[in-house]
Amino acid sequence: MKAAINQTHFLDTLEKPRLVCWFSCGATSAVACKMALSEIKDREIAIVYTNTASEHPDNKRFLKDCEQWFNHSITILNSKKYRDVDDVIIKGRYMNGPSGAKCTQELKINVRKKFQRPETDLQVFGFDAGEADRAAMFKVRFPDVATHFPLLKSNLFKKDCLAILNNVGIELPAMYRLGYKNNNCIGCVKGGMGYWNKIRMDFPEYFEKRAKQERAIGHSCMQGTFLDELRPDQGNYTEENEIECSDLCNDVIESFEPCEV
Repeated sequence: MKAAINQTHFLDTLEKPRLVCWFSCGATSAVACKMALSEIKDREIAIVYTNTASEHPDNKRFLKDCEQWFNHSITILNSKKYRDVDDVIIKGRYMNGPSGAKCTQELKINVRKKFQRPETDLQVFGFDAGEADRAAMFKVRFPDVATHFPLLKSNLFKKDCLAILNNVGIELPAMYRLGYKNNNCIGCVKGGMGYWNKIRMDFPEYFEKRAKQERAIGHSCMQGTFLDELRPDQGNYTEENEIECSDLCNDVIESFEPCEV
């Protein structure tokens, strides 16, 4: 009887195993990438950013600063099907609902799936110590992905990551500086009433654009409340769940060299 072929070993020889660090221009993904690069040395490295073309322009600056900190270039991937979030909304006539946000599926998940090599990649994600449930859900939803969660492993929260970036001299992305909990696209369709009233104040043109898109497709992104019906006093952004910190922080911070930017 012939010996069974070791498929994984065959693929390892065909293509060198990669460490794929998914960078989102957020604080947690940036620190997770840096930690993974420090921990894992025996793989080819790919730091990858899935570009939605709908984020704050300051993200380009943050990405460049992080490239210097990582001492490694970041690969930027774009959807071949959609130009940006607006394009997804207009063509798909859908924003957000029980099945999630179509823009996330099309501009991030599908792009990641086309890039990844599940058989040989070890993929790094920035789930922090407060997101163990989300990390577990990710593993259930994508069982073919070999995952590495550096922040969970080191019990680091988002506030720790923000402090680490500050300590190494990297200015936080503009959306954080404006008081947003995440560095998502401007006018994220997964936001609540408080979030949208903050967008109305900070980015009125994006608020108006999303409001018109809702009416054009006949669907609201907020459980039946259309943006043009949202009162300015509705919602409380500080009390809303994040769309999508620890005493160990100081020990980890001192292990990173400052970034010259």
